[in-house]
Amino acid sequence: MSDYYEILGVSRDATQEEIKKAYRRLARELHPDVADGPEEAERFKDVSRAYDVLSNPEKRRDYDLGGRGTGNPMGGAGAGFGFSDIFETFFGAATGAQRGPTPRARRGQDALVRIDIDLADAAFGATRDLQVDTAVVCSTCHGTCCRPGTSPRTCDVCGGRGSVQRVARSFLGQVMTTSPCAACHGFGTVIADPCPECSGEGRVRTRRTITVDVPAGVESGTRIKLTGQGEVGPGGGPAGDLYVEVRERAHALFTRRGDDLHCAVQLPMTAAALGTVLTVETLDGVRDLDVKPGTQPNEVLTLKGLGVGHLHASGRGDLHVHVDVQVPSRLDPEQERLLRDLAVLRGEERPEPRLAPAHAGVFARLRDRFAGR
Repeated sequence: MSDYYEILGVSRDATQEEIKKAYRRLARELHPDVADGPEEAERFKDVSRAYDVLSNPEKRRDYDLGGRGTGNPMGGAGAGFGFSDIFETFFGAATGAQRGPTPRARRGQDALVRIDIDLADAAFGATRDLQVDTAVVCSTCHGTCCRPGTSPRTCDVCGGRGSVQRVARSFLGQVMTTSPCAACHGFGTVIADPCPECSGEGRVRTRRTITVDVPAGVESGTRIKLTGQGEVGPGGGPAGDLYVEVRERAHALFTRRGDDLHCAVQLPMTAAALGTVLTVETLDGVRDLDVKPGTQPNEVLTLKGLGVGHLHASGRGDLHVHVDVQVPSRLDPEQERLLRDLAVLRGEERPEPRLAPAHAGVFARLRDRFAGR
C-alpha cells in the first residue's frame, strides 16, 4: 500500500491545513488541464486518493491504524474539499453571486491602558483622569478621507461594485470567478484628492483626557471597560473600546486578602492578660479596639465593615487585627520580684512543659512581610 503522507509530501503529524495546502500545490502541477503526460495523470490520481483519505479525520484514523481508507479518489465534499476549494486552488478567487463593495469606514481597534491606584481608592472607589494617545476622527475631513470640498469618485474599473468578474476555463467547463477590484481595493470608490490632514485615513492621532470611574472593590488585574473610547477606525469608522487595567499599590500597614484587610498590633503581656482598649488606624480613621482579658498570642480581633468595598455589591469586608503579645526581655529587680510573686500565686514556679505541633501562624507571615523579609 502506498504511503499517502509521502505522496503528499507531509509528515505523519501534519495538520489538516498543511495537508490541504500540499494537495493544492500538487493539484496545480499535475492536473490534466495543466500537465498532459501519462505519468502526471497517474500521480494526480494518487495525490487525489491520498488527499481523500488524509483530509477526512475518520478515514485518516483508520489509515493510521493500518486500514486502507475508503472514499472518492477525486476528493469531493465528503473529504472536506468541495467545489469552492477546487476553484480557489486554480483561480485564487471565490465563486458565486456578486458581493457589494467593502465599506471604507471600519471599526477601530480596542485599546488597553494601565493605572496605579492606592488601597483607599480600591476600598472606596475613585475618579481618575487618564491621558491617552489614540486615533480620533479627523477634524478637517470629518472622516470622509477627502480634501474639503471634494468627495470619493466611483471606481472606473469596477463601476462601484468593489469586485471584478472573469470567466476561466477549467476541466469542469467555463467558470465565473469574482475577486476584489485591484484599482479601488474593493471599496468601489477612489479617493482622488486625499485630505491633507489625515492623508486619506479619515482619522488622526492625538492625546486626549478620559475620565474613568474606578468602582470600589477592584484589585490588581481588574479591567474596566469604557465602551467606544478606543481608537476610531479607518475612514472615520466607529471607535473600539478602551480597557483600563488596575494595578493596586502595596500598603505600608494593611495586607489585602479579597475584600478583607489584615494588620498586626504589638501588645504588652500585661495588657493581654488584663485587657485594654487600643486606638488603631484604619482606612476610615482612628477606631477603638477592645482587647479582652486573657487575649492570646496570634489571636485575631475583627473590626466589622472596615475592609474593602464589595465589587458590584453593597457592604464592605472586615479589618482583622492580629495580636502579637510582647514578652519583656529585660526586667529591673522590682519587676522581677513581682513576676516571681505572681508565679508563686499561680503555682508556676516550675511549670510542666506542654508540647504542641510547631507551625507558622498567620501573624508570623504578616510580620515577615511588614519587615520586608
